[in-house]
Amino acid sequence: MEGAQKQKLIVLGVFALLVVGVVAAILIDRGGGDDEGSTNEASAAGGCEQVEAPKPKNVSFGAPKQTVTKSEQLTAVIETSCGSFEISLDTKRAPKTVNSFVFLSEKGFYDGLTFHRVAPGFVIQGGDPLGSGTGGPGYSVDEKPPANLAYTKGMVAMAKSSAEPPGRSGSQFFVVLNADAGLPPEYALVGKVEEGFDVVDRIGKLGTPAEQPKQTVLIEEISIEEG
Repeated sequence: MEGAQKQKLIVLGVFALLVVGVVAAILIDRGGGDDEGSTNEASAAGGCEQVEAPKPKNVSFGAPKQTVTKSEQLTAVIETSCGSFEISLDTKRAPKTVNSFVFLSEKGFYDGLTFHRVAPGFVIQGGDPLGSGTGGPGYSVDEKPPANLAYTKGMVAMAKSSAEPPGRSGSQFFVVLNADAGLPPEYALVGKVEEGFDVVDRIGKLGTPAEQPKQTVLIEEISIEEG
């Protein structure tokens, strides 16, 4: 009788160890799931996806024919890794510049490029195929902006070097982040952000004192809509 009781206790002890092992395994599995969830949450921090930086690419287009007219109502929809925003293109005051922007957008030129410059409280700038701030589409456009143009919050204009004349543009564009960028009217006008400025602001918050984004911000696609 005593031997039978010992065997019963041994069996119960083994069963208890198995239960503990199963519970531990479940807890470890749950812990792993939590870590994965934390990683996913971190990757989506700030509402921007974690994406890889694209490789630089050389592009060379010829200057496009003028197809945009001053009477057209056009909107550029910018899809990015941080969300999307919309630019009302100013065909009336900047038909040549808008024409070039539309041409490059429809050619897929901007797809896969980045916002390579993010200056906190100033601008976000993208559209460089080299990603260094020195690239362009292979041609330039000259169209002086309105003399009274102010680069206020949400305004979109084309970037240029200080050595280039007022109104010269290639492919790089910028969006103003604050109330007034304080720039002289030398940068070719594109339009103004009408929808999704929260996305622009989200990108702006990724800026650093060196004007380099904390993470890659990808321009996934720019599409042009009429009306």
